[in-house]
Amino acid sequence: MLLDYSISALLTLFVVVDPVAMAPTFLVVTSGMPRASRESVAVRASVIAGAVLIGTALIGDHLLRILGISLPAFRIAGGLLLFWIATEMVFGVRSRHEGEAAEQAIEERVRNVAAFPLAIPLLAGPGAITATVLLAGQANGNLLRLAILIAVVILVALCCLVSFVFAERISWLLGQTGNIVMSRLLGVLLAALAVQFVVDGVRIALAV
Repeated sequence: MLLDYSISALLTLFVVVDPVAMAPTFLVVTSGMPRASRESVAVRASVIAGAVLIGTALIGDHLLRILGISLPAFRIAGGLLLFWIATEMVFGVRSRHEGEAAEQAIEERVRNVAAFPLAIPLLAGPGAITATVLLAGQANGNLLRLAILIAVVILVALCCLVSFVFAERISWLLGQTGNIVMSRLLGVLLAALAVQFVVDGVRIALAV
């Protein structure tokens, strides 16, 4: 069971955050910066995004209880949101949104691009936060599962850091066609995971 949970958590967060697809966006956002500044932005963005998702994993389920939102209801809503994100990935809409956000950040010359738009909302966006809350709910208060989820968040954040540091090489190796194909495949996988979230939520709601 722990292995299944670990694999599910890793696949879900990795697909939602999509570190590899963030490489071209990182290059656009940090365009004109020296290498040292780019590396600093990469580290800060990864740390901020990881901290946000870890915080979500720790207090997300408690926050739902305070608001009076049942976990099955959040699973259904979260699954639908993830399915929408997956649809955007499959049809290439998400990439255009990320590009527009990056271009806007450059035009406005945001001083701290690590926090916005890289960490929030591109890495720790609504989809990643929703997925983290759902996974924390699946932990059911099990400290070992929660520790696994936090470890997965840290691992995904490290993947983002590596993707940013080697952004130029990744973008060159994949090429435009490779980036498109990977985004579509990850989108289909995320859609399947999203449907499973909805099915689980409906099953639990009907059993109550």
